[in-house]
Amino acid sequence: MATGLTELFNQMPYAELLGIEVTDVGEGYAEGVLPFKDELRSNPYGEVAHGGATYALADTIGGAAVISLTEDVSPTIDMRIDYLAPVKSDIYATAEVIRHGSSVSMAHVEIEDEEGTRVATAQGTYKTGGQGEKTDWDGDEDRDRRHSVD
Repeated sequence: MATGLTELFNQMPYAELLGIEVTDVGEGYAEGVLPFKDELRSNPYGEVAHGGATYALADTIGGAAVISLTEDVSPTIDMRIDYLAPVKSDIYATAEVIRHGSSVSMAHVEIEDEEGTRVATAQGTYKTGGQGEKTDWDGDEDRDRRHSVD
């Protein structure tokens, strides 16, 4: 399942657009990287990435950690992030599920730059149950895959 999740998240269009790569997924754990590129800068003259890029990495890696346990769609309910330092290089995230329940799970995410400086910390809450057979996140292939497994 972990290898499949890594591939699934690395094919997510939004993650691909930003350049987010999920590098490891385990039971309640995930890691990933967002390479710095000019398109992530917060203004045309500065060297600092927009906070939204850091947030997207935190949410993606936190979600991967939760989905490693649910093995199902687990949309974000809420995420809180604290920005601790400016991002001017590639950033790396690690996420660990700190509570896993039948209706919600919580993941703690640490984000560091390539020098090991902690640039942000986040905590996300994800829905883990009650989605039913079809969700708004499913495409036709997902629905077909779910029904073929039953």
